[in-house]
Amino acid sequence: MAYRPYGKPTAAYSNVPRGGSPTHTEAWALTEAARRMAVAVAAYDQDRTKDNLNKIRDAMRLNWRLWTIFQADLTTERSSVPADLRIGMLTLCQFVDTHTVSLLGDTRPEKVLTLIEINRNIASGLLEGVQKSVEAAKSQIAEPKEQKAPAAPPSSVNEVT
Repeated sequence: MAYRPYGKPTAAYSNVPRGGSPTHTEAWALTEAARRMAVAVAAYDQDRTKDNLNKIRDAMRLNWRLWTIFQADLTTERSSVPADLRIGMLTLCQFVDTHTVSLLGDTRPEKVLTLIEINRNIASGLLEGVQKSVEAAKSQIAEPKEQKAPAAPPSSVNEVT
């Protein structure tokens, strides 16, 4: 296994983003949780065993923990998310909580697709926002201004007056 400077080496996280962009990291986490749920559902569709059903539940629990982190971050006073967006996200967090709890008691793979789609859509929106920020930053970089050549000094006293 290869050395990973940020935590334990693991094959499960082969494409962890580097630090420095929390929004990009959040998008990656949502995508990774969606991927894990989708893989578990596909495995269950191929072989409807209790073990594969438990894999779906494990993936949903991971997703639930992720959304709990988002919820906790959105309810702190240090949150810089605008109020209207914060309320919308907290409402979505509540839906994910309720939907996940209902599925843990009665796991239906087709209902897990709702969680997968939510994650993918939010991740897509986050990445779109990151891209717009990058483009805005690039447009803010000023092109070097052309400097005018200094005026030639007057050749005679009459030119000064």
